[in-house]
Amino acid sequence: MNDDAEIIQEFLVESHENLDHLDRDLVELERSPGSRELLSSVFRTIHTIKGTSGFLAFHRLESLTHVGENLLSRLRDGKMTMDADVTHVLLSMVDTVRALLEGVERDGLDTDPAVDVDVVVAALQRVLDGEGAAAPDAEAGAPAEESEPAPEPVAESAPEPEPAAVLEPEPAPEPEVIEDRVPLVPAEPEPAPSAPSPPAPSAPAAVAEEPGDGTEKRGVVDSSVRVDIELLDSLVQLVGELVLTRNQILQRAEASDDIELGRAAQRLDLVASELQENVMRTRMQPMAQVWSKMPRIVRDLAHQLGREVELEMEGHDTELDRSLLEALKGPLTHLVRNALDHGLEPRDVRVAAGKSPAGHLHLRAYHESGQVVIEIADDGAGIDPVKIGEAAVSRGVITREAFARMEPREVLDLIFRAGFSTAAAVTNVSGRGVGMDVVRTNIERIGGSVDILSTVGSGTTCRVRIPLTLAIIPALVVAECGERYAIPQANLVELVRLEGQDLRDSVDTLAGAPVLRLRGRLLPLVSLGETLTGLRPETEALTVVVVQADDIRFGLCVAEVHDTQEIVVKPIGRQLKALPVYAGATIMGDGQVALILDVGGIARVRALTPTEFTDTAAVSADVGSQALLVLEVSNGRRAALPLTAVSRLEEFDSSRIERSGSSEVVQYRDGILRLLRLAPAIGLQDTPGEREQISVVVHEENGHRVGIVIDQVLDVVDEAIVATEVGRRSGVLGSAVVQDRVTDLVDLDAVVRPLELIS
Repeated sequence: MNDDAEIIQEFLVESHENLDHLDRDLVELERSPGSRELLSSVFRTIHTIKGTSGFLAFHRLESLTHVGENLLSRLRDGKMTMDADVTHVLLSMVDTVRALLEGVERDGLDTDPAVDVDVVVAALQRVLDGEGAAAPDAEAGAPAEESEPAPEPVAESAPEPEPAAVLEPEPAPEPEVIEDRVPLVPAEPEPAPSAPSPPAPSAPAAVAEEPGDGTEKRGVVDSSVRVDIELLDSLVQLVGELVLTRNQILQRAEASDDIELGRAAQRLDLVASELQENVMRTRMQPMAQVWSKMPRIVRDLAHQLGREVELEMEGHDTELDRSLLEALKGPLTHLVRNALDHGLEPRDVRVAAGKSPAGHLHLRAYHESGQVVIEIADDGAGIDPVKIGEAAVSRGVITREAFARMEPREVLDLIFRAGFSTAAAVTNVSGRGVGMDVVRTNIERIGGSVDILSTVGSGTTCRVRIPLTLAIIPALVVAECGERYAIPQANLVELVRLEGQDLRDSVDTLAGAPVLRLRGRLLPLVSLGETLTGLRPETEALTVVVVQADDIRFGLCVAEVHDTQEIVVKPIGRQLKALPVYAGATIMGDGQVALILDVGGIARVRALTPTEFTDTAAVSADVGSQALLVLEVSNGRRAALPLTAVSRLEEFDSSRIERSGSSEVVQYRDGILRLLRLAPAIGLQDTPGEREQISVVVHEENGHRVGIVIDQVLDVVDEAIVATEVGRRSGVLGSAVVQDRVTDLVDLDAVVRPLELIS
């Protein structure tokens, strides 16, 4: 009996994986009905499910997939054509198969009375009989080609080209997993001796076929196993405890004079770090797990709403923690539904507005600053702040006086209020005023944030930011009022220490609130002690941690800064959950508890907004005013880069320069940094002679990192500049007078873009 349970479990896992492929392939097949590859893939999947369900005596599942297989056979042989009706009935079959499998998983049987198989079988048969779809090459009412009885337990008797071993899954183009499985390739079962039929030459290589002597294929399969997710969760918990213990031992070892203890602690640190990294990688899953379901959702909703939609998805390989992926599925689905229902206009409205008849929906996922950013963008009508405000006033959400004082960004934020909706009528898609508030609540519950950018007439972008993982994160440990707190490193921008005359010159008051002058910008200052206790501590020096949450950047004033370390995130008790300034807790090396600060929560408590203020005392009102990094690039020639484009300044020994193809590179931060010599890139002669060290400006954008080699850094200036056409050329926007010297203004995009194209 245990063997039967194991076989059924393997069947369920592989069938769920195959059904995920079916959703995607059928939607794609509707767009490309002549694709033989897609038809063969869909047919093989249903063929495998049918054969195995017959062996396991799941008769309802077998009868359903048998009729579906007959229909797919007619399509594959060109005797029927794929259209919307055929796609709809096949998708209904997939949904019914999935419902039956859920019954098998729950009860061990496929006899769930709530699943009406007969209706779907009848719909499939009507299509086969030519009543529901065109069949140009077949006579109406022609019998199904494969009307043989249910398959034998071991092999299929049908003359199909695919191998018929019962439990042998057909290979998918890219192995994926269902929601509670790690992305590992399933082990290959031994082929049954009674199924020797080889695959047809035109079909993709079947699982039973091994290249050569089979060594290579077995090596790939045997190197992967399925692991229960509960075991992985247990390992993550144990690694978390190990990290806490490591931190405690390291703290004790630093205070001890025992050399051997120090060495053992260092080895423990290395081993624990590697173990932590590898265990966390097992929990990371690609966004393809979510993206694979979106074509079906978009297709069904577009048909329901009468929209034409072109779906584009990026970032399938972007990985994040499995628990976060699970928590994101609901919110992302709701955002996609909103984009189709509220964002994209009907065909006639789009044509009248001069747009393409089909709306464009772009889903994108990428890594940025230690976080995962997910964007749902449409080219629809956009969100009109005036309409939002009027609707909010009419529904009593805000007063008209409050609306008059609100910025457009604050007005857009109203759509996240509970009970707020602009829909004219309640439908099964929207209009009840629930959804967006739940989206924000669920995303913030996992430490993320959601923001909306919209332009009337052009479209809307919903941007979701979430941490890579919630288990173990790097953080900066600070102290205030005798207690330690942790600030997630993903929120950190920089540290600033001010005292004496610098403190008096840099800190001022704007509208009654303290602000910090920092490189021509005024940053709001928030005292951590005042936020937590309500009392503003007096100090002769100021330690400012510049932090950012979404588009809000501010300075957090703390009493002390300790160090950065990896912390294990623990949930906080229900007594503190109502406090928005805390995101969790951790245990420090000495066994004491430190609370993790929620930077976004602090910004909301202090009512900070993304508004940027310009320091008019330090920066001219000229539109060309910006902070610049002034460089020497060739025999005294000067160039300038925007300071915002500079990630770091580094110096490397010339001996560290290596070559990769035609590029110079250095090993940098556990990776490879490609070098670009700035002088030749902007049409100047490189400085002759070899130097023992090179100065490098590290520029990082959109996941690409490049090191710009210069002669030396001269200064950082923040003054009004007037760019001229003089000196304009490839890589140079023009020249300007900076510090009384003619300086080339580098066109960084033009300089770096060739390297990105090579990448």
